[in-house]
Amino acid sequence: MGYPMDFTEFSLHEELLKGIQAAGYVTCTPVQEQVLNASQQGADLYVQSQTGTGKTAAYLVSIIQEMLSKSENGAKALILVPTRELAVQVEEEAKTLLSGSKLFARSFYGGVGYDKQVSALKKGVDIIIGTPGRVIDLEQGGQMNLSSVSYLVIDEADRMFDMGFYPDLRTLLKVLPQSEKRQTMLFSATLNSYVKNLAWEYTRDAKEITIEAENITVEDIDQELLHVSSDEKNRLLIGLLNSEKPSSVMIFCNTKKMCEVLSKRLEINGIKSEFIIGDLPQKKRLAVLNDFKAGKVNVLVATDVAARGIDVNDLAMVINYDLPNEAENYVHRIGRTARAGKTGKAYTFCSEQDVYSLPAIERYIEKSIPSRVADESMYAEDKSRDVYIRVQNWREDYDDKSDFGSRRAEEKRGRRGGRRRRGERALDMERVRKTAASVSQAAGAFATTGEMAGDGSQGAKKKRGAGRYSERNRAKASEYKRDRRVKSVERNPEEEAKMAQMSFDERMKFYKEKYGTAISEPSKQPQAVSQSKAASQKKSKGQKQNTVTKQAVPAASQKQNKSVGEKATGGGGLKSRSLFSRIKAFFGK
Repeated sequence: MGYPMDFTEFSLHEELLKGIQAAGYVTCTPVQEQVLNASQQGADLYVQSQTGTGKTAAYLVSIIQEMLSKSENGAKALILVPTRELAVQVEEEAKTLLSGSKLFARSFYGGVGYDKQVSALKKGVDIIIGTPGRVIDLEQGGQMNLSSVSYLVIDEADRMFDMGFYPDLRTLLKVLPQSEKRQTMLFSATLNSYVKNLAWEYTRDAKEITIEAENITVEDIDQELLHVSSDEKNRLLIGLLNSEKPSSVMIFCNTKKMCEVLSKRLEINGIKSEFIIGDLPQKKRLAVLNDFKAGKVNVLVATDVAARGIDVNDLAMVINYDLPNEAENYVHRIGRTARAGKTGKAYTFCSEQDVYSLPAIERYIEKSIPSRVADESMYAEDKSRDVYIRVQNWREDYDDKSDFGSRRAEEKRGRRGGRRRRGERALDMERVRKTAASVSQAAGAFATTGEMAGDGSQGAKKKRGAGRYSERNRAKASEYKRDRRVKSVERNPEEEAKMAQMSFDERMKFYKEKYGTAISEPSKQPQAVSQSKAASQKKSKGQKQNTVTKQAVPAASQKQNKSVGEKATGGGGLKSRSLFSRIKAFFGK
């Protein structure tokens, strides 16, 4: 058609026209016009249309028109979206369009309790809007009946595949009525092979609608790529925001952690900002979006996944803090500054880590992005340079009082029982170590009690039996501590620096002179040397005299002398002497 059509030119239901008037819609966008014409013929569709072209209103108006005009008993519509933000926004727009009718729409997503969602299902829901995971939970739990779904919409189909929802989609499509009994619409910003295969497998003679919007990135957006070191990105970002002072700006990062860290660093530098990531609790996410839409916050830091569900118009600027890993995401990001025919500004920071993604992006947009090296005048002081930013744990806990929610929580805990986490295993090992330590402590206390049993024969036996090993171990422990103290005292930084300049032969000579002397020095090993002297004196008296002495001493006295000898030598004097002799033989005298 040569001119855009108004909604009033279509033969729409009166109740739907009231909702369209309440929403303020007058003229159809290209995607709305083509989808309405094709859907009224009952055809399945897969539509390529970028975010911000009005595709949400396109499929909502089409579905509501069919449900109101046919008046099928119990017919339902299922709209699957990838994120919670998008589910809430579609629900808000659906409620506005349904304000003149008796149909009811409700969103279902994870991160919140089941009780309110189960209560809404019991009252009756005509248009179900949800994320795949929560819809599967409710359907498998017997709370959501999908057997009467006559209209299926899969929004952001390409993002569904990127987020790993393809198995969930197949699970849901198996419980839905067959494709001949429902009307299916797939919407995607990019129609890749995965989306087309899904359309071929689960639709019937689907019509393809392509809305060419790629020229937005070339004609209507002022793009500039700034080459900057990764260490100077914060200074450049602060300088741009302070110099240009945009009324609204969205900053894109590739990771959730970087979003939170960057937002907090901007706050330290006096720039009010918020961040939105997938792990943020739902109440917090909605509050951030409302503040950004209302203009209370001018700077929003987001990831690609979270931003795909944000319907924000009239952005003055977009900054790619990180270059996206996928070329399509570059189009999604900067396209937010040129909606409804308006122009915008898009800056892209390209560091030594981002440059590898640049060729694919320029091939995708069929244009070289104007670039320059950021000069010193564009930088500003970063007050957060030496500040450590702590990242919070945004895992949301909720108190679900419904019976279904409690049952699902028990089932999930049971499934996790067989796959214990690494942290839980570490806690178990710590408990084992603590138990072993307590048992060892109790054994030591029991041995001490035996030593203090009195003067009786049983007490003396306990002292000789248990006390012998405990005293030997204590002697070994004290010897080990003494060695550590000697090593710490002998360490000399100047000597280490001098040794670093020596050759291998010089260093070995130094070791021989130093440690050979240290081992034989009497002051270092008083007990061992005195023991060796005593042993040599005994040997000089002759073997015969030693034999007579051993025969004259009773057996009990020999045991007592043996224990005393062990105490005097630290529990291993002979072994110590042989070790010293081996060391001397190795280094030489």
